[in-house]
Amino acid sequence: MLAIRFHGRGGQGAKTASRIVGTAAFLEGFAAQDSPIYGAERRGAPVAAFTRIARAPIRDRGIIVHPDVVIVADVSLISDPAARVLQGVDEKAVVFINSSLSPEELATQASLSGHVTSLDLTEAALQHVGKRGAISALLGAVAGRLVGLRHESIHHAIARELAELGLAPSVIEQNQTAARQCYETVPVVALEPITRRAAASETLRTPVYEPPTRGTAGITVGANSAIRSVGGWRTFRPVLRPDLCNGCWLCFANCPEGAITIKPDGRPAIYYPHCKGCLDCVEVCPTDALTVEREAAATSKT
Repeated sequence: MLAIRFHGRGGQGAKTASRIVGTAAFLEGFAAQDSPIYGAERRGAPVAAFTRIARAPIRDRGIIVHPDVVIVADVSLISDPAARVLQGVDEKAVVFINSSLSPEELATQASLSGHVTSLDLTEAALQHVGKRGAISALLGAVAGRLVGLRHESIHHAIARELAELGLAPSVIEQNQTAARQCYETVPVVALEPITRRAAASETLRTPVYEPPTRGTAGITVGANSAIRSVGGWRTFRPVLRPDLCNGCWLCFANCPEGAITIKPDGRPAIYYPHCKGCLDCVEVCPTDALTVEREAAATSKT
């Protein structure tokens, strides 16, 4: 059995990527299983998904503790302790990271186990699909390549899964074109299936709810704490052009993180340490005063 673990941020397509790989494996005659795990569906928050592939029936269930392949959709997740990207990764595992950096550069920046490979899927999506963060098909293609699935199977799986999401045929074709390029380009490393080990037991926790009389959400603990900066979640950031702003405050009203404030002159200001890059403000801006920059090109701005 081969076990693939996907790590991404809400909205990047890790769940769909796991389904694409599972469907492609099924089309090739394998037994396949895929499942996601996440809390509240919150754009930008760390999420994970799991795919198992085997010739025999798969009786394992639950999270994948010791993966053969780890697919990382956002390089910033590696340094996020809540994401636990490298949990259970040993020297035999293959770790793919969506990044413009080479495996050697990534290894210099972080202590990575296993065989590391990388490719800039975000740039490929921008070139072929033209949508920010639309990399689910590309993640699926790379994962399929690393475990030895045929491109034809991945091609059909992308069409099936994206059609179920309601995407137009032209958009699906764009995703297939980008996926093929990534499938043929990703550096492939030798995959050595690990010996399966029993998963460590997890302690179940009983959620504690606030009384309904309080009337507001309480995000007060752990990775959801107000003191936890979500600025590291961004792949893209909104940038304000004050000359186009008409002071309508729609960005302020629609920001789910409260990262936009109103200055004394009535114009908005973005507090980047708490902006997760969901870009809801860009979508609602009626004057196009808010534009988008890829985070790598905007890191020097505050």
